[in-house]
Amino acid sequence: MKNKKWDLAALASIPLIMTLGNSMLIPILPLISRKLHISSFKVSMLITVYAIVAILLIPIAGYLSDRFGRKKVIIPSLIIAAIGGVVSAVAAWLTGGMTAYWIILGGRLLQGIGASGAFPIVIPLVGDMFDDEKEISKGLGIIETSNTFGKVISPVLGAALGSVLWYLPFISIPILCVISLLLVIFLVGTPKKDSNDMPLSTFLVNTKNILKEKGRWIYAIFAIGGICMFILFGVLFYLSDTLESRYHLDGIIKGLVLAIPLVLLCLCSYISGKIIGQNKKRMKWIGFAGMALLCVCLIIIGFSNQIIFVISFFSLCGAGIGLALPCMDALITVGVEKEQRGTITSLYSSMRFIGVSLGPPIVSILVNANHWVLFGVMAGVGAIGGLLTLFAVKPEVADKKEVAT
Repeated sequence: MKNKKWDLAALASIPLIMTLGNSMLIPILPLISRKLHISSFKVSMLITVYAIVAILLIPIAGYLSDRFGRKKVIIPSLIIAAIGGVVSAVAAWLTGGMTAYWIILGGRLLQGIGASGAFPIVIPLVGDMFDDEKEISKGLGIIETSNTFGKVISPVLGAALGSVLWYLPFISIPILCVISLLLVIFLVGTPKKDSNDMPLSTFLVNTKNILKEKGRWIYAIFAIGGICMFILFGVLFYLSDTLESRYHLDGIIKGLVLAIPLVLLCLCSYISGKIIGQNKKRMKWIGFAGMALLCVCLIIIGFSNQIIFVISFFSLCGAGIGLALPCMDALITVGVEKEQRGTITSLYSSMRFIGVSLGPPIVSILVNANHWVLFGVMAGVGAIGGLLTLFAVKPEVADKKEVAT
């Protein structure tokens, strides 16, 4: 892994920057709502539209990366994400009201197109870079840690920039994309057999066969990834609104409070990636422990809406998500052959984006109900993820099938 450290560092910049490009807006959503005179639901769509377009295009990007090469997809995707950032920034700077809102939404759509071919392709590229499953797990742990580290600093950075100029986070996005683009161009080598000439019809048949053979545990991992992101972004949206409307916290202080659960998420992602190695059973059970912790803490949160209580137990929720996600990343990556790895992992990334897209708008509706209903729903969704991890994720069965075939 030592001779690939610069490749990994450059690749780790992609999830970091893609996460900043989305999560950095969460602490300033109430501010954007006031500046543009739009509802809480409409402002939540700035997060949702980014995710929806990514959901639709990620599988296509995965196929293109399998066919033509990972780097050839990542580079133009980062350029498109940067252009989307420029569109949103210019709209926020030069226009106002609903005109600004719709143009910003269009810019966010372009960012989503770029995101679909950036972070999701990093996961299979790391799998291509190494032959040893232990090194793949460590590499994916670094990537997931970078992703979660972006979530840690995004509320602080977003709040800090927004306190200077409300649309400054939009301006920072294209700058960050260009930095990541240069790192990828100059530091990331192209793995051998990075692409193949498989016809689309053959590719679709092979993908269908993989899903038929391993579908039970692959679909379960898809759902678990989506559930984790749904809960994470939903509760962060709730906290961002509550801290400002009920406790009158804004700016950097609000960002620091939002970062508390994300610090634990980042730390546990790193630890999880380090200890799972190539042991698939360990991946499953650490993933289950994380989902169980998440579910239990969400149930406890339902009993009190005191902010210190909520932040404390949601921090433990973050730890649970941090334990689970690297395990799911590793299982989905090492459990699929390289030829279809880009497509399968991109489908997994799509499910994670579905969670991102559904969290804020659903919470914006549930927040009008009582506190217990909101977190009862979240706990129920988390319980589904835990049960899927326990009963449906069976990678050892897939291994046996691979030997048999």
